[in-house]
Amino acid sequence: MIKLLPVDAARTAMLAAVSPLPPESVPIAAANGRVLAQDVAAVRDQPPFAASAMDGWAVRAADTPGALEIVGESAAGHGFEGAVAPGQAVRIFTGAAVPEGCDAIVIQEDATRDGDRVTVPASAKGHHLRPAGGDFQTGQALLARGMRIDPWRLSLAAAAGRAELSVARRPRVALFSTGEEIVEAPAVPGPFQIYDSGSRALEALIAGWGAEVSRAKPVRDDLETTIQALRDATGDLVVTVGGASVGDHDLVRAAAEALGLDLKVASVNVRPGKPTFFGVLADGRRLLGLPGNPASALVCAELFLRPLIAAFQGAESGPRLIGARLDAPLPGNGPREHWMRAKLAFDGGQVTATPYRDQDSSLVSVFAVSDALLRRESGAPAAAAGDVVDVLPLARA
Repeated sequence: MIKLLPVDAARTAMLAAVSPLPPESVPIAAANGRVLAQDVAAVRDQPPFAASAMDGWAVRAADTPGALEIVGESAAGHGFEGAVAPGQAVRIFTGAAVPEGCDAIVIQEDATRDGDRVTVPASAKGHHLRPAGGDFQTGQALLARGMRIDPWRLSLAAAAGRAELSVARRPRVALFSTGEEIVEAPAVPGPFQIYDSGSRALEALIAGWGAEVSRAKPVRDDLETTIQALRDATGDLVVTVGGASVGDHDLVRAAAEALGLDLKVASVNVRPGKPTFFGVLADGRRLLGLPGNPASALVCAELFLRPLIAAFQGAESGPRLIGARLDAPLPGNGPREHWMRAKLAFDGGQVTATPYRDQDSSLVSVFAVSDALLRRESGAPAAAAGDVVDVLPLARA
């Protein structure tokens, strides 16, 4: 195995060890954010009948202009029964079925009613009329397997008459951090300790990406304790924060090896996040080891953890990059692919990226104001202001 894999190759190796989880049926009200495990097709036309797009009068275009006899009314959910003969009109409201024999709608502002007759101007066939099947037709593919349901797609599934949807089971992710140096608030940190921030952010990200997450308390730097923490971490994927490198106090790999780790990715040629590793434990659980520095952990979560969670659900698993223009020059990049925290600006359809000056991997404050990660490929030459670079937008409220 190559010890230091490029980012794309490392992601490919990780995803090769993941398969979509079994599907389950859920009520449509609970399907938002879930990934479809089965295509959704139309079981009937929508609308199932020709419908009025306006309040007004249903008429025969051939009878216009003229004074027509009013023979009834058609409202949404209560259509006019029977056919409209020449010289007749029906009062109609938006969304109501167009009566048989009518082929145009005259809006109410253009018509004048006098008792049981209405005078209408000339109207063209099909005017203000929504044809049957104008939105979708019986048998038409509406939503594809692998799509993530959002409110707009939920609306389409509801319009297709679905009460339940087949979706991928949510992956179960077990998360914990390691290190003698971290404590959780409200505990008072010692003189050489800091608060645990990385796992708090990861817990929220994992839930937002569609997984069920359980976060355990931080684990101290002791091999047997770390082995037991890994053994107790139940789920499809175990994510550890810290202890991923090969120093004397980095024990996660050794603990994983004691549980039969089949290492797929030993480390990644990325900045920040080089110690990131991935493998499969003897019992089949996948293990992603992230570095302890918060920025390193969060960058690698975007590059690797998010695609893994998507792959478990059968969804598109690659990061979606967009192009942006640099607002200032950048020097040439070194041998490691660099993902820089950056600010985006939008002006008249033009996206501009400004990388923050300080990219130290321990800085939580920089991530809190960043809109995107800016990609600098390994060995990239110097870039001038105005050059187009790849950026990965971050989901911000």
